[in-house]
Amino acid sequence: MVDVDVVVIGAGQAGLSAAYHLRRRGFAPYTGFVVLDADATPGGAWAHRSPSLRMATVHGFHDLPDFELPEPDPSAPAREVVPGYFAAYEARHALPVVRPVKVSSVESLPDGRLLVSSDAGQWRARALVNATGTWTRPFLPFYPGHFTGRQLHYADYRGPEEFAGKRVLVVGGGASAIQVLSEVAAVGETVWVTRREPEYRDGPFTPESGRAAVALVEQRVREGLPVRSVVSVTGLGPSVAYRRAEELGALHRRPMFDRLTEHGVAWGEHEERFDAIVWATGFRAETAHLAPLHLRTPAGGIRLTGTRATDDPRIHLLGYGPSASTVGANRAGRAAANDLVTLLGDPHEREPAPVR
Repeated sequence: MVDVDVVVIGAGQAGLSAAYHLRRRGFAPYTGFVVLDADATPGGAWAHRSPSLRMATVHGFHDLPDFELPEPDPSAPAREVVPGYFAAYEARHALPVVRPVKVSSVESLPDGRLLVSSDAGQWRARALVNATGTWTRPFLPFYPGHFTGRQLHYADYRGPEEFAGKRVLVVGGGASAIQVLSEVAAVGETVWVTRREPEYRDGPFTPESGRAAVALVEQRVREGLPVRSVVSVTGLGPSVAYRRAEELGALHRRPMFDRLTEHGVAWGEHEERFDAIVWATGFRAETAHLAPLHLRTPAGGIRLTGTRATDDPRIHLLGYGPSASTVGANRAGRAAANDLVTLLGDPHEREPAPVR
């Protein structure tokens, strides 16, 4: 059993930002705070992205605080560039990342502290920053019927090669679907379906539009509703992948089908055959280990005030709702650290521990 002030779960962008700001505010590595990461190597979700995702087609990336990402080769795989950057960041700031550690539960103890249990031991903490992201929880919607062909979620997509010469149905209205369309349409035939008509954004994504989008997501988490991603309210912008998909004629959206069939899908009585279905249908927040804290509302979400759980000020959620973007994660890390100093006291002002 290890005692610390703060446990950070997750070493992706949000977790590293929180760790940087905790250290900057005076929390000592390993004794004041620790970062528990489930992966064996740095990189967070970026290490698991498709090899075909290049830095030129990444849907926005913001540097971590106090260390810029060196200008990358636009053709370099994002799953190599970003994990390398994260590894350098951990080393540069001497962040106390312990891996691989898979957290199974977080419980409240009678003395007011938190017990964090994992496959690598237990930590006792006064507060917790949950930065586990969404990559481990891909969302697959239910549709009646049974398709016998190839089906995969975007989390398992590894590039267009396996779809050469095939007819592929791409499901989803976000940046992931656009990436798949921009690649697969170059080697096979694609059909794009979404539940709602896609919203398109002309021109650059301005700070004003960003604040408006974040405000919409923040309202939902304040009310304890299931979160929507920031991307879901920003619309599709003129990215490299979008322009490529447009050039390939792959952006002719159709409405969602009614059911799966043995060889494809059907809209009413009209059936079409496909060799594969790629579900680019998003992810859900990984918060199952927080279940013993009973934070979830009847509506299905966790109420937040800023990054702090409204019903338990010891808990902060980063990469959840409005902070589920690289720029949002940076801001959330700073906000959480500042709030924890208020809750726990300024480490710089504490009496030194007695020498035993």
